[in-house]
Amino acid sequence: MKKLIFLGVLVALSLGSCQNKSAHDHDGHNHETENHDHEAELHEGHDHDGHNHEADAHEAEEGHSAGSGEIVLPPAKAQAAGVEVSTVEAGTFHQVIKTSGQVLAAQGDESVAVATVAGVVSFRNKVVEGMQVGKGTPLLTLSSQNMAEGDPVQKARIAYEVSKKEYERMKALVASKIVSEKEFAQAEQAYENARISYEAVARNHTPQGQTVVSPIGGYVKSLLVKEGDYVTVGQPLVSITQNRRLFLRADVSEKYYNALPSVASANFCTPYNNKVYALKKLGGRLLSYGKASGEGSYYVPVTFEFDNKGDVVPGSFVEIYLLTTPMEGVISVPRSALTEEQGSYFVYLQIDEECYQKQLVTLGADDGERVQVLTGLHAGDRLVTKGAYQVKLAGATNAIPAHSHEH
Repeated sequence: MKKLIFLGVLVALSLGSCQNKSAHDHDGHNHETENHDHEAELHEGHDHDGHNHEADAHEAEEGHSAGSGEIVLPPAKAQAAGVEVSTVEAGTFHQVIKTSGQVLAAQGDESVAVATVAGVVSFRNKVVEGMQVGKGTPLLTLSSQNMAEGDPVQKARIAYEVSKKEYERMKALVASKIVSEKEFAQAEQAYENARISYEAVARNHTPQGQTVVSPIGGYVKSLLVKEGDYVTVGQPLVSITQNRRLFLRADVSEKYYNALPSVASANFCTPYNNKVYALKKLGGRLLSYGKASGEGSYYVPVTFEFDNKGDVVPGSFVEIYLLTTPMEGVISVPRSALTEEQGSYFVYLQIDEECYQKQLVTLGADDGERVQVLTGLHAGDRLVTKGAYQVKLAGATNAIPAHSHEH
């Protein structure tokens, strides 16, 4: 019995020792594993933070480059896009009065073909406005056939022949005093009048009728009649212009009247090609400016004269920039250097060979060719004068997308 109790105690002690050891081992295993896991987690977290820090630093570096407004455009691509750069310089710029007006044909450069006889209009060939014609070019025919008055050429021929015979008869009798000097003079006068009249109408006479030719070389400005119209002697038929010199008439508001004596020149822009013309490049000069506004008008006319280079249409209405008092030391840029975004204007500066930067500017006067810059530019800046929109598109293409934290 004692032996059994002793064995039971040993077994119990053995089991307790095993359980304690097992519990100790389990706790120790969990603690170590936990520590190991915690260290691993810390280590992993450290790597994660380090990775993000490096990525964020790289992103911040790229973001700084993009945020600074720099645009990368390699020289080869810039040349292919037509980008041109020049150095900004301060210079002379004129105060501007912007208005509207009209291009007119200069006096003496237009002529009108008129009807030499009465008759019905018949265009011989296709005559259209704008076509070029030479002096003496046939334009149309006036026919008097089957009309009650008869053919005026035939009537002039008959009158000429009768007066000629009478003149020759009296010429032979005046020497013998059979007819008086007065009667002979009257016969001679009638003969000369008939001859002049007949030669005038017979010069361009054809079996179809009287041909009307262009009085000068130039361009058909307007057709004043149409096929089948009946015209009388002296009626205008076709207007011809040589377009060598043109007038530019600006209609200026009365509020600028005091500034008119300072007007030196002008630029104008045509509506059909949006091209800006400078009078100083067209041999232009100021003719006069009105001393009062027109009747029923609130505008004072200012007139210039200039050479027509062949692509300015007489009669067209244009935008006019009157150049007045000069201003020195002004920074101005060509219109092609400007881009517009929601009412604000920008230019692009060249930072180095392949980098550009967008720059906000404040504008002043506009003379049609160049625009005064009040703020945003300085002398010496390298400015994109042509191809600004290509640089703008390159900036949109080079935009760096936001970094995504995806793992």
